[in-house]
Amino acid sequence: MLGRRGNLQTIIRTAAPVLIACLLVLAGCGSKEAPEANQPSSQNESAQNAVVQPSGTVDPDQEEHRIVSTTVAVTEILDALEIDLVGKPTSYKDLPKRYDTVKEVGNPMSPDMEIVKSLKPTDVLSVTTLQYDLEPVFDGIEIDATFLDLTSLDKMKEEIAALGQRFGREAQAEEIISRFDNKVDELKELVKDEEKPTVLILMGIPGSYLVATENSYIGDLVKQVGGINVVKDSKVEFLSSNTEFLHQSNPDVILRAVHGMPDEVIKMFDEEFKKNDIWKHFNAVKNGRVYDLEEELFGTTGNLAADKALEQLAKMLYPGTRG
Repeated sequence: MLGRRGNLQTIIRTAAPVLIACLLVLAGCGSKEAPEANQPSSQNESAQNAVVQPSGTVDPDQEEHRIVSTTVAVTEILDALEIDLVGKPTSYKDLPKRYDTVKEVGNPMSPDMEIVKSLKPTDVLSVTTLQYDLEPVFDGIEIDATFLDLTSLDKMKEEIAALGQRFGREAQAEEIISRFDNKVDELKELVKDEEKPTVLILMGIPGSYLVATENSYIGDLVKQVGGINVVKDSKVEFLSSNTEFLHQSNPDVILRAVHGMPDEVIKMFDEEFKKNDIWKHFNAVKNGRVYDLEEELFGTTGNLAADKALEQLAKMLYPGTRG
């Protein structure tokens, strides 16, 4: 089925750099404008003085941490680890209530460096998918930021464990990791006798879409539950698409993920599948096995909803397992 895989990968790489740049720009999608510098700050004064000490200790000589989180996924992980912050990302998404009075530092893709520096952080946390653009900027204000690798479930677990050890939250980290492991084990047992489907993952961004490889976060989730990505042997996370060559793989399932402006992107997908005649020849389309993924569960990087996302994927890839 994939005998012409080499041609497929050659074609779909052609426009990838431009589209992937667009995807990275949208990494902070939905963010609102950072608050003006001269707005009242009394609400944030106590939060700016927040520190984290290893759990179970009250020794004033213990190392104090002033942590700034610059992405939503990292912020949610830190909340689950019961870690306080002095800075959080600006986002349209609801952040944990723990951080209601914490100072906003701007869009994940372009934090306000003046605000970040003013918080006198001991730790600034972002993600590796933004490292290329942000690391030189942080270096410019002499801040040694840490970029967490959330590009796969296993890498995210490693980062959670490292955060737990760094900030004295080992027990909380173990609880999160165990939750993920238990879900994976449960689903692997559930589908062990099922035929493994081939899967095409489309990542929609406003105005276009990419193909997600097995090196992407969603691609990794598909692999965790036994799905076979039709695009293999790639070292990158996303490639640009060519429907004519993708059709040669004729996947059993098509997953349509969205990143940024979900309503608009879903409408774009619907129009593409309706107007481009080639889609009706895909087995997944003929058999009604095209699924739109919820952005809250299926982001471009790992997040705490991984167990729920895995459960939904299993139902999509193995209809016979639906309750």
